Amino acid sequence: MSNPISGFGLGLRTEHYADFVAAPQPVDWLEIISENYLVPGGKPLHFLDRIRADYPMVMHGVSLSIGSGDALDMGYLRELKGLISRVQPAWVSDHLCWTGVDHHNLHDLLPMPCTEAALRHLVDRVQRVQDFLGRRLVLENVSSYVSFAADEMSEWQFIAELLRRADCQLLLDVNNVYVSSVNHRFDALAYVDAMPPERVVQIHLAGHEDHGEYLIDTHDHPVCEAVWRLYDYTVARMGPKPTMIERDDHIPPLPELLAELAEARRRQDLAVAVTI
Repeated sequence: MSNPISGFGLGLRTEHYADFVAAPQPVDWLEIISENYLVPGGKPLHFLDRIRADYPMVMHGVSLSIGSGDALDMGYLRELKGLISRVQPAWVSDHLCWTGVDHHNLHDLLPMPCTEAALRHLVDRVQRVQDFLGRRLVLENVSSYVSFAADEMSEWQFIAELLRRADCQLLLDVNNVYVSSVNHRFDALAYVDAMPPERVVQIHLAGHEDHGEYLIDTHDHPVCEAVWRLYDYTVARMGPKPTMIERDDHIPPLPELLAELAEARRRQDLAVAVTI
């Protein structure tokens, strides 16, 4: 499962279109939010086509709702497949979650119960999506604030088993691991240890809001030191992985995000050098 791209990337946001068009930036690849480009034309696709000529891209969705009890949205999947043909991404990811019921999108990434029944449900849906798209699906662990009384295993056991049974891959969001570990009082290192390195194709780093006894995953702050330390541990254990800084609100000027990306590069290089 060798990765078709490597190095360090950023999420492509409208605030930075002009920066990427005007001059080369020290970024190895870019991640786009799939839904932002499922449009027949206009400014998003204009800039997408210009920028993707210079940077490899991956696609990251928020609407697949792979864990939902609703039928798969084949209209959405057809649009997604069309965008894949246009962009030719290195991989396509979405979230290990559900986003609504009765085809009403709640615009939130809601966690799955960690049960055998949920696993069977997910495996079938992941395999059907992979068959339709003609490629492996990459799923991201989400942050959570509640757990289910019916849980039969830990989240990390659940994810590792899903990766094995469905033959899919993982976008490991280190910030989400940390947020959930604080909210649910589990060992973040044990979570990382349970993830099969050969299935991890990408890492997300982001910021969150600290409310003392709990954290909220907001993606509107710089990466905090605790998440950086967990990233150090992750890449020391797994080796180099394509890593991205994710910012979705309070988006700063591009140089500020490039500085965070340079810090990720420095930390990964150091962690890998120490383990050699």
